Amino acid sequence: MKAIAVKPGIPNTVHLTELPAPQVDDIPNGRGVLVRVLRVGVDGTDKEINAAEYGQAPPGYDFLVIGHEGFGQVEAVGPNVTEVKPGDYVVATVRRPGSSIYDLIGTNDMTTDDTYFERGINLRHGYMSQYYVDDAEFIVKVPQGLKEVGVLLEPTTVVEKGIAQAFEIQRRLRVWKPKRAAVMGAGTVGLLATLVLRLKGLQVVTFGKTPKPYLNSDLIEAIGATYQSTDELSILEGAKKYGPFDIIFEATGFSPVVFESMQALGKNGVLVLSSVTGGDRKVEVPADKINLEFVLGNKVMVGTVNANREYFEMGVKDLAQAEAEYPGWLSRLLTDPVKGLENYRELFAKLTNPNGAIKVFCEVAELT
Repeated sequence: MKAIAVKPGIPNTVHLTELPAPQVDDIPNGRGVLVRVLRVGVDGTDKEINAAEYGQAPPGYDFLVIGHEGFGQVEAVGPNVTEVKPGDYVVATVRRPGSSIYDLIGTNDMTTDDTYFERGINLRHGYMSQYYVDDAEFIVKVPQGLKEVGVLLEPTTVVEKGIAQAFEIQRRLRVWKPKRAAVMGAGTVGLLATLVLRLKGLQVVTFGKTPKPYLNSDLIEAIGATYQSTDELSILEGAKKYGPFDIIFEATGFSPVVFESMQALGKNGVLVLSSVTGGDRKVEVPADKINLEFVLGNKVMVGTVNANREYFEMGVKDLAQAEAEYPGWLSRLLTDPVKGLENYRELFAKLTNPNGAIKVFCEVAELT
């Protein structure tokens, strides 16, 4: 079968390769689920892996099949699978268990192991292929009503995890009822964070660099949030105008924004970081002031990356609620489809030079 792969550690090696087609009985104990891949989203992680910033091939291979934002349809299941059946739409989780205690209790996204396993990212092949097989434990059913937007589930889980963790942390306060939120970045994750926070009833201001109007700002305002260009008003000025912010979700991919966000956060607030930055950028910051305000203001900063099954199931619920409350909104995020694995060069060209794209994804096969 066809697949798109890179050679980790060597920049710009994305290519089309061939692999044996997987079989249900590749998974032991009759728990295999064979999935026909329909769509796979790409993001900054795929770009950075192709740039050789991180990522490793699975044992026995000199290449890594990329793609961690998969969406597909079940072709066949093993005799001991009851959770899904042929014809069901599904998404697979990304992180696979290691040996730490967190892996053993199903929270493998929180592993303390030095070596970790992520499909399409590190030591495990991803979903950018015609088929994959996995254990039913890692397969999440997606309702038929979400089939057009199911490829957005994986990035949604990063948001779900970050926001859920913020609420979990703030149980320390006995009562925490956030009212105002800011989202830094108006890309795919920023838009999804805006959506999830709005579904929770928060007032949301989303900061982006591009002056409005444009599609992203239109989408933000269509769900009752506020869009603010940082070319017209800085983050710190925005905090004075719209804040104080009880929660800030950072999704820019530009690490200096983190330190501005730390200063924009209100007392008893939580700053959630979702950007994975593989560079070595350095900035000068008012370290004493930031430290003082965090200590005296009981502020918290936490990272979110990857997600376990719990957050995938949260994502399914919120995507379904979004379709009901804001019909057609999610579909507008799917701006740049590329048909066929063989067009991987076009796929990466769109990813590298987005030109207004929100979500770039490969249409591996037709939706049915």
